[in-house]
Amino acid sequence: MTSNRALKITASVAAVIAVAIGGLYALVIWEGSSAREDAPALEANVAQWLLHYTVPAGFRAMKNPLDEQAASADVEAGHEIYTKKCEICHAYDGGGRTEIGSGQYPRPPDLRGPDVQRMSDGELFYHLKNGIRHTGMPAWTLPDRELWQVSAYLRHLPRVAALSPQMAAEQLPTGGAAHYVGSAACKDCHSAIYDRWKKTRMANVVQDPHTHPEAIIPDLSKPDPLVTFAKDDIALTYGSKWKQRYFKQVGDDYFVFPAQWDVTHKIWRPYFVKNGMDWWAPLYPADNMQRPTGPLCDGCHSVNYDIDTKKVTEWNVGCEKCHGPGSEHVEHQGRPNIVNPAKLSYVQANDTCIQCHSQGQPLANPIKGKYYDWPVGFHMGKKLVDFWKLEDHKLGELSFTHFPDGTAHKNRMQGNDFVQSLMYTRGVTCTNCHDPHGSDNEAMLIKPVKEVCATCHGPHTQNGPHAPTIEAHTHHAPGSAGSECVACHMPKIEQTIADVNVRAHTFKFITPAESDALKIPNACNLCHTDKTTAWAAEALKGWQDRSPWRMADGAN
Repeated sequence: MTSNRALKITASVAAVIAVAIGGLYALVIWEGSSAREDAPALEANVAQWLLHYTVPAGFRAMKNPLDEQAASADVEAGHEIYTKKCEICHAYDGGGRTEIGSGQYPRPPDLRGPDVQRMSDGELFYHLKNGIRHTGMPAWTLPDRELWQVSAYLRHLPRVAALSPQMAAEQLPTGGAAHYVGSAACKDCHSAIYDRWKKTRMANVVQDPHTHPEAIIPDLSKPDPLVTFAKDDIALTYGSKWKQRYFKQVGDDYFVFPAQWDVTHKIWRPYFVKNGMDWWAPLYPADNMQRPTGPLCDGCHSVNYDIDTKKVTEWNVGCEKCHGPGSEHVEHQGRPNIVNPAKLSYVQANDTCIQCHSQGQPLANPIKGKYYDWPVGFHMGKKLVDFWKLEDHKLGELSFTHFPDGTAHKNRMQGNDFVQSLMYTRGVTCTNCHDPHGSDNEAMLIKPVKEVCATCHGPHTQNGPHAPTIEAHTHHAPGSAGSECVACHMPKIEQTIADVNVRAHTFKFITPAESDALKIPNACNLCHTDKTTAWAAEALKGWQDRSPWRMADGAN
Protein backbone atom coordinates (compact mmCIF):
# COMPACT_ATOMS: atom_id res chain seq x y z
CA MET A 1 0.00 0.00 0.00
CA THR A 2 2.82 2.33 0.95
CA SER A 3 4.72 1.49 -2.21
CA ASN A 4 1.62 2.09 -4.30
CA ARG A 5 1.07 5.46 -2.67
CA ALA A 6 4.68 6.46 -3.23
CA LEU A 7 4.33 5.48 -6.85
CA LYS A 8 1.24 7.67 -7.20
CA ILE A 9 3.00 10.60 -5.57
CA THR A 10 6.02 10.15 -7.80
CA ALA A 11 3.81 9.97 -10.84
CA SER A 12 1.94 13.09 -9.77
CA VAL A 13 5.17 15.02 -9.20
CA ALA A 14 6.49 13.84 -12.53
CA ALA A 15 3.26 14.94 -14.18
CA VAL A 16 3.50 18.39 -12.57
CA ILE A 17 7.13 18.69 -13.63
CA ALA A 18 6.23 17.58 -17.13
CA VAL A 19 3.41 20.10 -17.30
CA ALA A 20 5.69 22.83 -15.98
CA ILE A 21 8.41 21.97 -18.49
CA GLY A 22 5.82 21.74 -21.21
CA GLY A 23 4.38 25.07 -20.15
CA LEU A 24 7.81 26.72 -20.12
CA TYR A 25 8.59 25.17 -23.51
CA ALA A 26 5.28 26.41 -24.88
CA LEU A 27 5.93 29.84 -23.40
CA VAL A 28 9.39 29.98 -24.97
CA ILE A 29 8.06 28.82 -28.32
CA TRP A 30 5.14 31.23 -28.03
CA GLU A 31 7.36 34.13 -27.01
CA GLY A 32 10.14 33.08 -29.34
CA SER A 33 13.54 34.77 -29.30
CA SER A 34 12.20 38.19 -30.22
CA ALA A 35 13.44 41.14 -28.16
CA ARG A 36 10.58 43.33 -29.35
CA GLU A 37 8.10 42.39 -26.63
CA ASP A 38 8.04 43.92 -23.16
CA ALA A 39 8.68 41.63 -20.22
CA PRO A 40 5.47 40.28 -18.62
CA ALA A 41 4.60 41.88 -15.29
CA LEU A 42 5.32 38.70 -13.31
CA GLU A 43 8.75 38.33 -14.89
CA ALA A 44 9.56 41.99 -14.31
CA ASN A 45 8.50 41.88 -10.65
CA VAL A 46 10.44 38.68 -9.96
CA ALA A 47 13.49 40.09 -11.70
CA GLN A 48 13.28 43.28 -9.63
CA TRP A 49 13.05 41.24 -6.42
CA LEU A 50 16.02 39.09 -7.40
CA LEU A 51 17.99 42.16 -8.44
CA HIS A 52 17.71 43.55 -4.94
CA TYR A 53 18.57 40.38 -3.03
CA THR A 54 21.45 39.27 -5.22
CA VAL A 55 23.39 42.37 -4.15
CA PRO A 56 25.52 41.43 -1.12
CA ALA A 57 24.29 43.01 2.10
CA GLY A 58 27.61 44.77 2.59
CA PHE A 59 27.17 46.63 -0.69
CA ARG A 60 23.51 47.46 0.00
CA ALA A 61 24.56 49.22 3.21
CA MET A 62 27.21 51.40 1.54
CA LYS A 63 26.76 55.18 1.33
CA ASN A 64 28.15 57.33 -1.44
CA PRO A 65 31.35 58.87 -0.06
CA LEU A 66 31.19 61.78 -2.54
CA ASP A 67 29.26 65.05 -2.58
CA GLU A 68 25.80 64.31 -4.03
CA GLN A 69 24.63 67.92 -4.09
CA ALA A 70 23.26 68.89 -7.51
CA ALA A 71 25.93 71.47 -8.34
CA SER A 72 28.91 69.57 -6.91
CA ALA A 73 32.03 68.79 -8.93
CA ASP A 74 31.45 65.06 -8.41
CA VAL A 75 27.93 65.21 -9.85
CA GLU A 76 29.23 67.19 -12.82
CA ALA A 77 31.96 64.61 -13.35
CA GLY A 78 29.34 61.86 -13.13
CA HIS A 79 27.33 63.66 -15.78
CA GLU A 80 30.33 63.65 -18.13
CA ILE A 81 30.84 59.91 -17.65
CA TYR A 82 27.12 59.20 -18.03
CA THR A 83 27.08 61.13 -21.31
CA LYS A 84 29.94 59.02 -22.72
CA LYS A 85 29.03 55.61 -21.30
CA CYS A 86 25.31 55.41 -20.50
CA GLU A 87 23.38 57.84 -22.67
CA ILE A 88 23.45 55.67 -25.79
CA CYS A 89 21.05 53.19 -24.13
CA HIS A 90 19.44 55.17 -21.32
CA ALA A 91 19.00 58.55 -23.13
CA TYR A 92 20.18 61.88 -21.76
CA ASP A 93 17.34 61.99 -19.22
CA GLY A 94 17.56 58.34 -18.12
CA GLY A 95 14.21 57.48 -19.67
CA GLY A 96 15.61 54.79 -21.97
CA ARG A 97 13.88 56.14 -25.06
CA THR A 98 16.72 55.44 -27.49
CA GLU A 99 17.10 53.38 -30.64
CA ILE A 100 19.27 50.81 -28.88
CA GLY A 101 17.26 50.85 -25.66
CA SER A 102 13.96 50.25 -27.39
CA GLY A 103 15.41 47.13 -29.04
CA GLN A 104 16.77 45.49 -25.88
CA TYR A 105 15.14 42.77 -23.79
CA PRO A 106 14.51 43.55 -21.06
CA ARG A 107 14.18 47.27 -21.78
CA PRO A 108 16.52 49.64 -19.96
CA PRO A 109 14.64 50.88 -16.89
CA ASP A 110 13.63 54.51 -16.41
CA LEU A 111 16.49 55.59 -14.18
CA ARG A 112 14.32 58.33 -12.69
CA GLY A 113 11.61 55.85 -11.68
CA PRO A 114 10.97 54.46 -8.19
CA ASP A 115 12.52 51.02 -8.90
CA VAL A 116 15.91 52.62 -9.48
CA GLN A 117 15.71 55.68 -7.24
CA ARG A 118 14.82 53.67 -4.14
CA MET A 119 17.98 51.59 -4.59
CA SER A 120 20.64 52.39 -2.02
CA ASP A 121 23.83 54.12 -3.05
CA GLY A 122 25.61 50.79 -2.68
CA GLU A 123 23.19 48.97 -4.98
CA LEU A 124 23.70 51.54 -7.72
CA PHE A 125 27.47 51.27 -7.30
CA TYR A 126 27.33 47.44 -7.35
CA HIS A 127 25.31 47.30 -10.59
CA LEU A 128 27.57 49.83 -12.29
CA LYS A 129 30.66 47.91 -11.24
CA ASN A 130 29.44 44.37 -11.94
CA GLY A 131 26.73 44.75 -14.56
CA ILE A 132 23.51 42.71 -14.63
CA ARG A 133 23.37 39.30 -16.26
CA HIS A 134 20.92 38.55 -19.06
CA THR A 135 20.42 42.27 -19.72
CA GLY A 136 22.26 44.87 -21.77
CA MET A 137 23.85 46.33 -18.61
CA PRO A 138 27.64 45.74 -18.80
CA ALA A 139 30.19 45.68 -15.99
CA TRP A 140 32.20 48.88 -16.26
CA THR A 141 35.96 48.75 -15.76
CA LEU A 142 36.12 52.23 -14.32
CA PRO A 143 37.85 53.41 -11.12
CA ASP A 144 35.57 53.21 -8.07
CA ARG A 145 35.56 57.00 -7.71
CA GLU A 146 34.13 57.42 -11.21
CA LEU A 147 31.46 54.80 -10.50
CA TRP A 148 30.47 56.70 -7.36
CA GLN A 149 30.34 59.91 -9.42
CA VAL A 150 27.92 58.29 -11.88
CA SER A 151 25.87 57.02 -8.91
CA ALA A 152 25.68 60.58 -7.59
CA TYR A 153 24.59 61.96 -10.97
CA LEU A 154 21.80 59.39 -11.26
CA ARG A 155 20.10 61.16 -8.35
CA HIS A 156 19.92 64.35 -10.46
CA LEU A 157 18.83 63.26 -13.94
CA PRO A 158 17.06 66.01 -15.93
CA ARG A 159 13.29 65.94 -15.72
CA VAL A 160 11.18 65.94 -18.87
CA ALA A 161 7.44 66.38 -18.41
CA ALA A 162 5.07 63.51 -19.16
CA LEU A 163 3.80 63.44 -22.74
CA SER A 164 0.65 61.54 -21.84
CA PRO A 165 -2.49 63.61 -21.09
CA GLN A 166 -3.69 60.75 -18.86
CA MET A 167 -0.53 60.95 -16.76
CA ALA A 168 -0.95 64.70 -16.52
CA ALA A 169 -4.55 64.40 -15.37
CA GLU A 170 -3.46 62.13 -12.53
CA GLN A 171 -1.28 64.94 -11.15
CA LEU A 172 -4.06 67.51 -10.84
CA PRO A 173 -5.73 68.02 -7.47
CA THR A 174 -9.35 67.03 -7.18
CA GLY A 175 -12.19 68.92 -5.57
CA GLY A 176 -11.81 72.53 -6.56
CA ALA A 177 -12.90 74.10 -3.26
CA ALA A 178 -9.46 75.50 -2.47
CA HIS A 179 -8.94 79.24 -2.21
CA TYR A 180 -5.89 81.50 -2.30
CA VAL A 181 -3.90 82.04 0.89
CA GLY A 182 -0.77 83.92 -0.24
CA SER A 183 2.87 82.92 -0.43
CA ALA A 184 3.54 83.60 3.26
CA ALA A 185 1.46 80.51 4.08
CA CYS A 186 4.06 78.38 2.28
CA LYS A 187 7.03 79.70 4.24
CA ASP A 188 6.93 77.39 7.27
CA CYS A 189 7.06 74.12 5.33
CA HIS A 190 9.07 75.30 2.34
CA SER A 191 11.38 77.82 3.98
CA ALA A 192 14.44 77.19 1.79
CA ILE A 193 12.47 77.56 -1.43
CA TYR A 194 10.57 80.54 -0.07
CA ASP A 195 13.80 82.33 0.88
CA ARG A 196 15.23 81.80 -2.60
CA TRP A 197 12.04 82.90 -4.33
CA LYS A 198 11.75 86.01 -2.16
CA LYS A 199 14.97 87.36 -3.70
CA THR A 200 13.90 86.88 -7.32
CA ARG A 201 12.59 89.52 -9.69
CA MET A 202 9.44 87.41 -10.00
CA ALA A 203 8.78 88.16 -6.34
CA ASN A 204 9.69 91.84 -6.68
CA VAL A 205 8.51 93.03 -10.09
CA VAL A 206 5.87 95.25 -8.43
CA GLN A 207 6.81 97.20 -5.31
CA ASP A 208 5.25 99.84 -3.12
CA PRO A 209 7.77 102.72 -2.77
CA HIS A 210 6.12 103.87 0.44
CA THR A 211 7.31 100.68 2.16
CA HIS A 212 10.29 100.11 -0.17
CA PRO A 213 11.64 103.58 -1.07
CA GLU A 214 14.78 101.95 -2.50
CA ALA A 215 12.62 100.45 -5.24
CA ILE A 216 12.69 103.71 -7.24
CA ILE A 217 15.86 103.53 -9.33
CA PRO A 218 16.29 107.03 -10.86
CA ASP A 219 16.92 110.21 -8.90
CA LEU A 220 13.58 112.01 -9.17
CA SER A 221 15.07 115.20 -7.78
CA LYS A 222 16.79 115.78 -11.13
CA PRO A 223 14.37 117.52 -13.49
CA ASP A 224 13.50 116.02 -16.86
CA PRO A 225 10.88 117.25 -19.34
CA LEU A 226 9.33 113.75 -19.57
CA VAL A 227 8.83 113.48 -15.81
CA THR A 228 5.61 115.19 -14.74
CA PHE A 229 5.20 113.38 -11.43
CA ALA A 230 6.86 113.33 -8.03
CA LYS A 231 7.90 110.49 -5.75
CA ASP A 232 4.77 110.85 -3.64
CA ASP A 233 2.60 110.38 -6.74
CA ILE A 234 3.96 106.86 -7.31
CA ALA A 235 1.75 104.14 -5.83
CA LEU A 236 3.68 101.20 -7.30
CA THR A 237 6.83 100.65 -9.32
CA TYR A 238 7.04 98.02 -12.04
CA GLY A 239 10.31 96.43 -13.18
CA SER A 240 13.96 96.88 -12.32
CA LYS A 241 16.15 95.00 -14.82
CA TRP A 242 15.64 96.66 -18.20
CA LYS A 243 13.06 99.35 -17.54
CA GLN A 244 11.03 100.76 -14.72
CA ARG A 245 7.52 102.17 -14.99
CA TYR A 246 5.45 104.01 -12.40
CA PHE A 247 1.82 103.46 -11.46
CA LYS A 248 -0.53 106.13 -10.18
CA GLN A 249 -3.55 105.13 -8.10
CA VAL A 250 -6.92 106.69 -8.79
CA GLY A 251 -9.68 105.15 -6.69
CA ASP A 252 -9.32 101.37 -7.04
CA ASP A 253 -7.52 101.59 -10.40
CA TYR A 254 -3.88 102.12 -11.36
CA PHE A 255 -2.54 103.99 -14.39
CA VAL A 256 0.99 104.17 -15.87
CA PHE A 257 2.72 107.54 -16.00
CA PRO A 258 3.92 108.42 -19.54
CA ALA A 259 7.63 108.22 -18.69
CA GLN A 260 9.77 105.14 -18.06
CA TRP A 261 13.34 104.74 -16.87
CA ASP A 262 15.79 102.97 -19.20
CA VAL A 263 17.90 101.07 -16.67
CA THR A 264 20.66 100.17 -19.14
CA HIS A 265 21.24 103.65 -20.54
CA LYS A 266 20.16 105.49 -17.38
CA ILE A 267 17.87 107.90 -19.22
CA TRP A 268 14.15 108.70 -19.30
CA ARG A 269 12.10 107.57 -22.29
CA PRO A 270 8.45 108.21 -23.13
CA TYR A 271 5.95 105.45 -22.50
CA PHE A 272 2.80 105.26 -24.59
CA VAL A 273 1.40 102.35 -26.60
CA LYS A 274 0.49 103.65 -30.05
CA ASN A 275 -1.90 102.07 -32.51
CA GLY A 276 -0.15 99.18 -34.23
CA MET A 277 2.05 98.51 -31.21
CA ASP A 278 -0.43 96.21 -29.50
CA TRP A 279 -3.82 94.81 -30.49
CA TRP A 280 -5.65 96.63 -27.69
CA ALA A 281 -4.25 100.15 -28.33
CA PRO A 282 -7.06 101.40 -30.64
CA LEU A 283 -9.66 100.03 -28.22
CA TYR A 284 -8.61 102.42 -25.42
CA PRO A 285 -8.38 106.24 -25.40
CA ALA A 286 -5.05 107.73 -26.48
CA ASP A 287 -4.26 108.75 -22.92
CA ASN A 288 -2.32 106.73 -20.33
CA MET A 289 -4.57 108.04 -17.60
CA GLN A 290 -7.55 106.36 -19.28
CA ARG A 291 -5.87 102.98 -19.69
CA PRO A 292 -6.14 101.15 -16.34
CA THR A 293 -3.52 98.51 -15.55
CA GLY A 294 -6.14 96.08 -14.23
CA PRO A 295 -7.29 94.87 -17.66
CA LEU A 296 -3.91 95.40 -19.34
CA CYS A 297 -1.23 94.38 -16.83
CA ASP A 298 -2.23 93.33 -13.35
CA GLY A 299 -3.40 89.79 -14.08
CA CYS A 300 0.19 88.75 -14.70
CA HIS A 301 1.82 90.94 -12.07
CA SER A 302 -0.24 89.49 -9.22
CA VAL A 303 -1.87 86.38 -7.82
CA ASN A 304 -5.65 86.08 -8.13
CA TYR A 305 -6.60 89.47 -9.58
CA ASP A 306 -10.38 89.79 -9.22
CA ILE A 307 -11.82 91.72 -12.18
CA ASP A 308 -14.93 92.63 -10.16
CA THR A 309 -13.32 93.91 -6.95
CA LYS A 310 -9.97 94.85 -8.56
CA LYS A 311 -8.26 93.25 -5.57
CA VAL A 312 -5.38 90.78 -5.51
CA THR A 313 -4.33 88.09 -3.06
CA GLU A 314 -0.79 89.41 -3.44
CA TRP A 315 1.22 91.45 -5.90
CA ASN A 316 4.02 89.77 -7.86
CA VAL A 317 4.38 86.19 -9.08
CA GLY A 318 3.70 84.29 -5.87
CA CYS A 319 3.64 80.56 -5.19
CA GLU A 320 -0.01 80.13 -6.15
CA LYS A 321 0.52 81.70 -9.58
CA CYS A 322 2.28 78.48 -10.55
CA HIS A 323 0.76 76.00 -8.11
CA GLY A 324 -2.87 77.13 -7.96
CA PRO A 325 -4.99 77.88 -4.86
CA GLY A 326 -3.26 76.45 -1.79
CA SER A 327 -5.73 76.46 1.12
CA GLU A 328 -6.36 72.71 1.09
CA HIS A 329 -2.66 71.98 0.82
CA VAL A 330 -1.97 74.18 3.84
CA GLU A 331 -4.94 72.88 5.82
CA HIS A 332 -3.97 69.24 5.33
CA GLN A 333 -0.33 69.93 6.11
CA GLY A 334 1.27 69.22 2.80
CA ARG A 335 -0.79 66.45 1.28
CA PRO A 336 -0.25 66.36 -2.53
CA ASN A 337 -3.51 68.20 -3.22
CA ILE A 338 -1.92 71.09 -5.06
CA VAL A 339 -0.65 71.47 -8.61
CA ASN A 340 2.99 70.54 -9.13
CA PRO A 341 3.97 71.71 -12.63
CA ALA A 342 6.93 69.30 -12.63
CA LYS A 343 4.47 66.40 -12.78
CA LEU A 344 2.21 67.78 -15.50
CA SER A 345 2.27 67.03 -19.20
CA TYR A 346 4.76 69.10 -21.17
CA VAL A 347 1.89 71.22 -22.50
CA GLN A 348 0.44 72.08 -19.09
CA ALA A 349 3.86 72.40 -17.46
CA ASN A 350 4.91 74.98 -20.05
CA ASP A 351 1.56 76.75 -19.81
CA THR A 352 2.57 77.64 -16.25
CA CYS A 353 4.96 80.16 -17.79
CA ILE A 354 3.20 80.79 -21.09
CA GLN A 355 0.18 82.24 -19.28
CA CYS A 356 2.24 85.41 -18.82
CA HIS A 357 5.29 85.03 -21.04
CA SER A 358 3.34 85.33 -24.28
CA GLN A 359 1.52 87.84 -26.41
CA GLY A 360 -2.11 86.93 -27.04
CA GLN A 361 -5.73 87.59 -26.17
CA PRO A 362 -8.46 86.01 -24.04
CA LEU A 363 -10.86 83.86 -26.09
CA ALA A 364 -13.78 85.92 -24.81
CA ASN A 365 -13.12 89.62 -25.29
CA PRO A 366 -14.39 92.11 -24.21
CA ILE A 367 -15.17 90.78 -20.74
CA LYS A 368 -17.80 92.77 -18.87
CA GLY A 369 -17.25 95.66 -21.25
CA LYS A 370 -13.44 95.80 -20.97
CA TYR A 371 -10.68 94.40 -23.14
CA TYR A 372 -8.16 92.29 -21.21
CA ASP A 373 -4.57 91.46 -22.16
CA TRP A 374 -4.14 88.42 -19.92
CA PRO A 375 -5.96 85.05 -19.57
CA VAL A 376 -8.87 86.04 -17.33
CA GLY A 377 -10.29 83.07 -15.40
CA PHE A 378 -7.28 80.79 -15.81
CA HIS A 379 -5.39 79.32 -12.93
CA MET A 380 -3.17 76.28 -12.62
CA GLY A 381 -5.21 73.10 -12.79
CA LYS A 382 -7.17 74.39 -15.77
CA LYS A 383 -6.28 74.31 -19.48
CA LEU A 384 -4.79 77.57 -20.73
CA VAL A 385 -6.07 76.90 -24.26
CA ASP A 386 -9.62 77.26 -22.91
CA PHE A 387 -8.88 80.87 -21.93
CA TRP A 388 -6.07 82.18 -24.13
CA LYS A 389 -4.99 82.33 -27.76
CA LEU A 390 -1.52 83.31 -28.90
CA GLU A 391 -1.05 86.35 -31.10
CA ASP A 392 -1.74 85.58 -34.75
CA HIS A 393 1.02 85.91 -37.29
CA LYS A 394 1.13 85.80 -41.08
CA LEU A 395 4.28 84.17 -42.47
CA GLY A 396 6.37 86.58 -44.47
CA GLU A 397 5.00 89.61 -42.66
CA LEU A 398 7.06 91.83 -40.38
CA SER A 399 4.85 93.05 -37.55
CA PHE A 400 5.40 94.73 -34.21
CA THR A 401 5.20 91.32 -32.52
CA HIS A 402 6.82 88.99 -35.09
CA PHE A 403 9.60 88.74 -37.61
CA PRO A 404 8.53 87.33 -40.99
CA ASP A 405 9.47 83.73 -40.07
CA GLY A 406 7.35 83.81 -36.90
CA THR A 407 10.15 84.51 -34.42
CA ALA A 408 9.11 86.99 -31.76
CA HIS A 409 10.04 90.62 -32.31
CA LYS A 410 9.51 91.83 -28.74
CA ASN A 411 9.96 90.85 -25.11
CA ARG A 412 7.49 88.74 -23.11
CA MET A 413 7.01 86.41 -26.07
CA GLN A 414 9.13 83.50 -24.90
CA GLY A 415 6.03 81.30 -25.03
CA ASN A 416 5.18 82.30 -28.60
CA ASP A 417 8.71 81.33 -29.58
CA PHE A 418 9.03 78.16 -27.55
CA VAL A 419 5.89 76.40 -28.83
CA GLN A 420 7.43 76.54 -32.34
CA SER A 421 10.62 74.83 -31.23
CA LEU A 422 11.76 71.24 -31.57
CA MET A 423 12.59 71.33 -27.85
CA TYR A 424 8.90 71.92 -27.03
CA THR A 425 7.85 69.16 -29.44
CA ARG A 426 10.15 66.73 -27.66
CA GLY A 427 8.60 67.46 -24.26
CA VAL A 428 11.21 69.84 -22.84
CA THR A 429 9.79 72.35 -20.36
CA CYS A 430 10.82 75.80 -19.17
CA THR A 431 11.97 74.38 -15.84
CA ASN A 432 14.45 72.07 -17.55
CA CYS A 433 16.51 75.25 -18.01
CA HIS A 434 15.10 77.75 -15.50
CA ASP A 435 14.51 77.49 -11.76
CA PRO A 436 11.41 79.60 -10.99
CA HIS A 437 12.25 79.45 -7.29
CA GLY A 438 15.42 81.40 -7.97
CA SER A 439 19.10 80.81 -8.61
CA ASP A 440 22.31 82.82 -8.68
CA ASN A 441 22.53 82.45 -12.45
CA GLU A 442 21.38 84.86 -15.14
CA ALA A 443 17.66 84.51 -15.93
CA MET A 444 17.30 82.08 -13.01
CA LEU A 445 18.96 79.33 -15.05
CA ILE A 446 19.59 76.03 -13.29
CA LYS A 447 23.26 76.37 -14.29
CA PRO A 448 25.42 79.18 -15.67
CA VAL A 449 24.58 80.05 -19.27
CA LYS A 450 27.83 78.48 -20.52
CA GLU A 451 26.87 75.16 -18.92
CA VAL A 452 23.10 74.83 -18.97
CA CYS A 453 22.79 73.47 -22.53
CA ALA A 454 25.30 70.73 -21.71
CA THR A 455 22.74 69.30 -19.27
CA CYS A 456 21.24 67.53 -22.28
CA HIS A 457 23.52 68.29 -25.23
CA GLY A 458 27.11 67.38 -25.94
CA PRO A 459 29.41 66.09 -28.68
CA HIS A 460 28.49 62.62 -29.99
CA THR A 461 25.33 62.45 -27.88
CA GLN A 462 21.78 61.53 -28.81
CA ASN A 463 20.82 65.21 -28.84
CA GLY A 464 23.96 66.47 -30.55
CA PRO A 465 25.82 68.37 -31.66
CA HIS A 466 27.19 65.62 -33.89
CA ALA A 467 30.80 66.74 -33.71
CA PRO A 468 33.89 65.55 -31.83
CA THR A 469 34.04 68.73 -29.73
CA ILE A 470 31.99 71.84 -29.07
CA GLU A 471 34.62 73.92 -30.85
CA ALA A 472 34.38 71.70 -33.92
CA HIS A 473 30.65 72.45 -33.99
CA THR A 474 30.85 76.19 -33.33
CA HIS A 475 34.03 76.93 -35.35
CA HIS A 476 35.00 79.39 -32.62
CA ALA A 477 37.73 79.30 -30.01
CA PRO A 478 37.04 77.48 -26.73
CA GLY A 479 35.63 79.83 -24.12
CA SER A 480 34.84 82.56 -26.62
CA ALA A 481 31.41 84.19 -26.92
CA GLY A 482 30.96 82.56 -30.32
CA SER A 483 31.40 79.13 -28.78
CA GLU A 484 28.44 79.55 -26.43
CA CYS A 485 25.31 77.67 -27.50
CA VAL A 486 23.04 80.65 -26.84
CA ALA A 487 25.08 82.94 -29.10
CA CYS A 488 23.87 81.15 -32.23
CA HIS A 489 20.68 79.39 -31.10
CA MET A 490 19.27 82.13 -28.87
CA PRO A 491 20.40 85.47 -30.32
CA LYS A 492 19.33 88.67 -28.60
CA ILE A 493 16.90 89.97 -31.22
CA GLU A 494 13.69 90.65 -29.25
CA GLN A 495 13.22 94.24 -28.09
CA THR A 496 12.45 95.12 -24.50
CA ILE A 497 13.30 98.86 -24.64
CA ALA A 498 15.21 100.90 -27.23
CA ASP A 499 18.22 98.84 -28.36
CA VAL A 500 18.10 96.49 -25.36
CA ASN A 501 17.04 93.04 -26.54
CA VAL A 502 16.37 89.64 -24.97
CA ARG A 503 17.06 86.19 -26.38
CA ALA A 504 14.87 84.35 -28.86
CA HIS A 505 13.45 81.01 -27.68
CA THR A 506 12.87 79.14 -30.95
CA PHE A 507 16.45 77.74 -30.73
CA LYS A 508 16.71 78.06 -34.51
CA PHE A 509 19.98 79.09 -36.13
CA ILE A 510 19.02 82.13 -38.20
CA THR A 511 21.22 82.23 -41.27
CA PRO A 512 22.58 85.26 -43.14
CA ALA A 513 20.36 84.16 -46.05
CA GLU A 514 17.30 84.66 -43.83
CA SER A 515 18.53 88.12 -42.90
CA ASP A 516 18.74 89.06 -46.56
CA ALA A 517 15.41 87.50 -47.53
CA LEU A 518 13.29 88.22 -44.46
CA LYS A 519 15.11 91.02 -42.60
CA ILE A 520 15.64 88.91 -39.48
CA PRO A 521 18.85 89.64 -37.55
CA ASN A 522 21.27 86.69 -37.58
CA ALA A 523 23.72 85.62 -34.93
CA CYS A 524 26.83 86.02 -37.11
CA ASN A 525 26.33 89.70 -37.80
CA LEU A 526 25.11 90.47 -34.29
CA CYS A 527 28.66 89.74 -33.14
CA HIS A 528 30.60 90.65 -36.28
CA THR A 529 28.99 94.03 -36.62
CA ASP A 530 31.70 95.27 -38.97
CA LYS A 531 30.94 92.52 -41.49
CA THR A 532 28.18 92.05 -44.07
CA THR A 533 25.72 89.21 -44.48
CA ALA A 534 27.56 88.28 -47.67
CA TRP A 535 30.74 87.85 -45.63
CA ALA A 536 28.91 85.70 -43.09
CA ALA A 537 27.31 83.54 -45.79
CA GLU A 538 30.70 82.99 -47.45
CA ALA A 539 32.25 82.04 -44.10
CA LEU A 540 29.57 79.41 -43.50
CA LYS A 541 30.37 77.80 -46.85
CA GLY A 542 33.72 76.84 -45.38
CA TRP A 543 32.09 74.92 -42.53
CA GLN A 544 32.19 71.42 -43.99
CA ASP A 545 29.92 70.01 -41.28
CA ARG A 546 27.02 72.22 -42.43
CA SER A 547 24.69 71.42 -45.29
CA PRO A 548 25.16 74.00 -48.07
CA TRP A 549 21.49 73.55 -48.96
CA ARG A 550 20.34 74.56 -45.50
CA MET A 551 22.65 77.54 -45.34
CA ALA A 552 21.69 78.74 -48.80
CA ASP A 553 17.93 78.82 -48.46
CA GLY A 554 17.78 79.96 -44.86
CA ALA A 555 16.40 76.71 -43.47
CA ASN A 556 17.39 75.71 -39.95
